[in-house]
Order: sequence, then C-alpha cells, then structure tokens
Amino acid sequence: MGGFILVPIVIVGLFILFASFFTVKQQTAAIVERFGKFLSIRHSGLQLKIPVIDKIAGRINLKIQQLDVIVETKTKDDVFVRLKISVQFQVLEQKVYDAFYKLENPHDQITSYVFDVVRAEVPKMKLDDVFERKDDVAIAVKAELNEAMSTYGYDIIKTLVTDIDPDIQVKAAMNRINAAEREKVAAEFEAEAERIKIVAKARAEAESKRLQGQGIADQRREIARGLEESVDVLNNVGINSQEASALIVVTQHYDTLQSIGEETNTNLILMPNSPQAGSEMLNNMIASFVASNQIGEEMKKKNLEKGIVHKKKPKRETPPRPEEGEDLNY
Repeated sequence: MGGFILVPIVIVGLFILFASFFTVKQQTAAIVERFGKFLSIRHSGLQLKIPVIDKIAGRINLKIQQLDVIVETKTKDDVFVRLKISVQFQVLEQKVYDAFYKLENPHDQITSYVFDVVRAEVPKMKLDDVFERKDDVAIAVKAELNEAMSTYGYDIIKTLVTDIDPDIQVKAAMNRINAAEREKVAAEFEAEAERIKIVAKARAEAESKRLQGQGIADQRREIARGLEESVDVLNNVGINSQEASALIVVTQHYDTLQSIGEETNTNLILMPNSPQAGSEMLNNMIASFVASNQIGEEMKKKNLEKGIVHKKKPKRETPPRPEEGEDLNY
C-alpha cells in the first residue's frame, strides 16, 4: 500500500523539479513574474524559478529586427507615390522592462510614427526631389522614431527608403519624357555627323575643283607656249604672224576632226563640219587680220594728225654669241 502512495509523490516531485528549471536563448530576455507581479529579468542560460508561484510572463528578442512600412502619400506637384520604409530597431538590454510593460504592440507604434513623418516630409518635395533626397526622408524618420521609441526601450538602428513607386501613369509619362530626351540627343548627334560629312565633302570638292582648275591652267599655259613656238618656227620660214595664226587654227580644226573620227561612240558634234569649213575658216581669219591691220593703220594716221604719239618700249637686244676664239673682254 505504501508503494502505491510513493509513486505519485515521486511523479509530483519530478514534475516540480523539472518545472523549477528553464532555459533562455542567446540574445533573448525572459520576464519572470510572481503572482502576476514583476520579479526579475533572466538572460541566456539555465535559470531557476519556483514552480506554480513564479511564471515566465514573456520573452523579449534582443536581436536587430526589421520592419517594412509602405506609405502612400502625395508630392508637392500632386503626384501620388508609394514609399517603402525599412526600419531596423533593437530592444536595449538595460531597458527590457520598459519594452515589455510600457508598449503593447511596438510594430504598430513604429508604423504610426513612420506614416506621420513621411506624410509630413514628402508633400514638401516634388517627385524628382523625392528620388534625389530620399536620404533626407530616411533621416527625418530615424530622428522622430529615436525620440519617440527611446522612452519604450527601443533603439532605432537605421531607417532606409528602399523603394519609391509612383503611379503607373506617371511612370509611363516619365519613361516617355526620358525616351524623347534621348531621341533628341541622338538626333543632335546624327545632325552633327551629317554636317561634318557635308563639310568634308564640300572641302573635298573645293580641293578637287582647285586642282582641276590648276591643271586646266597648266594645260592652257603649255598650249600657249606650243603655239608661240609654232609661230616662231613659221616666222623663220617667211610666214608672218597673222598667216601663222590662221594656219595653226586650221591645223587644230583638222586635228579635232581626226580625234572625233577615231572615237566610234562619241556624242561630240563639231560645228561647222562641212568639207569647205577649213578653207572658209582660213579665208575668214586672213580677211579679219587684213581688216584689223587697215583699221590700225588708219588709227595711227589720225593720231599723227592730232599729234598723239605712242612711244614704244625699246626692245632688249640679244648680245651676239661669241665665236670660237673671240674674246669679249674689253
């Protein structure tokens, strides 16, 4: 009979023994109450309490936690935008009592302050300024939260504006503006490239025309020298300058006819092209030379009668070439 009584006592003893011990994890604090009144704060490790009399009222996480809050508000230029604010916070180890007993729901409290600060700061800015000065918004939120939450034993480690999401129509308009701006820049570069091509082409054409003109000038200069030499040769055989010039023109006429005849697919037409054209050209030129000489002689007579005398510049005489053995030293 005594054995049956001993078994329940042992079981109750073991239950009381195991209920007297509890463990607390690292970076965690346990709140122990006795008859509903705060008794102590227990930290990581194996802890002891009186069963039935003492109980664990709750546990506080001492790690750094993050709370993401999405706030929708309006900017100064009347654009609705959604901001995602990430708040990193931690319960101070020396203020676990305040964190547990003074604040029922810390997440709701932090969210309320974030909404209040963001909706006070963002309406002062234009949409572009919100993107550029998002750090200012984060600093304002952190300052307000630190001031408010330090009373409850919470330390605000960092606040970040992790996302700025304007209305979908506003984003589409911003994308169109950006695309139009880039197309404008691309068009300016293309126009500049086209201008450079035109300038380079014009310079090349100008240089080509200059060289072509120089070549034509050199060609005509050589032709003139050749004609001068031909006239000198004809003068040496007793043909005067007028007859020599007419003869050269006629010769060139027949040379041109010969060149045209050598080409089978030419579109060149020489006018006049009759067989008598050469002789007629020669007679006309001789007649024009004779008429010009007569006019010149009459003008000289009239000038002499009026007392007008044209002085001719003396021609430089070419010194005689020395013969062999002749000494020109005086």
